[in-house]
Amino acid sequence: MMDFFSLTGRTALITGGTRGIGQAMAIALAEAGADIVLIQRDTSNQGTKQQIEQLGRKATIYTADLASQESISSLVSRVTQDGHDINILLNCAGIQRRHPSHQFPLEDWDEVLQVNLTTVFTLCRDVGAYMLTRSPNKYGSRGSIINVASLVSFQGGLTVPAYAAAKGGVAQLTKALSNEWASKGINVNAIAPGYVATDMNTALIQDQERAASILARIPAGRWGDPEDFKGSVVYLASRASAYVSGEILTVDGGWMGR
Repeated sequence: MMDFFSLTGRTALITGGTRGIGQAMAIALAEAGADIVLIQRDTSNQGTKQQIEQLGRKATIYTADLASQESISSLVSRVTQDGHDINILLNCAGIQRRHPSHQFPLEDWDEVLQVNLTTVFTLCRDVGAYMLTRSPNKYGSRGSIINVASLVSFQGGLTVPAYAAAKGGVAQLTKALSNEWASKGINVNAIAPGYVATDMNTALIQDQERAASILARIPAGRWGDPEDFKGSVVYLASRASAYVSGEILTVDGGWMGR
């Protein structure tokens, strides 16, 4: 049974892997046997790379500014030309900007949409195009693409119109790509985290009234932890989910069922 979850011999390209959920996911994929290509703004943060290498897996850092379309336009070709055979794409990088909607600055809107949606599409498109050139393995798979959505893929949130629009777009992009690529051996899915105690939610955590109201609605009785996402990402990257595509998997402590 554990062979269904093995990622031995596979390579994962990951954005947002230096901290929080993305770091936990990157380490989980390495623990399952994958080598990792990390996309970072710079090389100053070596923490995830070092943890992966301590597991006996390969880890390589490529630098790119995910807020710049120009910066990512040649990213996948650079990675593949260097000999990395991408079997898994994990789009986890994201940014947040909070303002009342009637005061939301256009520059913040543009930045959030670029990082959280346009960059996700660009990497899906380019990695997907590469995967389509690969021969399917003996199980008919060419690769797995995993995007990170959000509860605001389904709900509007408060003071986060750009983030909600982007994450709603990620959910529909995931389904659209699945419709085209599932029959070609590329599974495209997304994970929608609930409320997780990470840097992105610092403003919520520090708002005692809002944090208490959020906690009161979570059936699990706690905020999420990055470790809660390790099993989900390995599942969606592995043969265990071979017949799962176009799915938005919520990992939210029961929030959406409330």
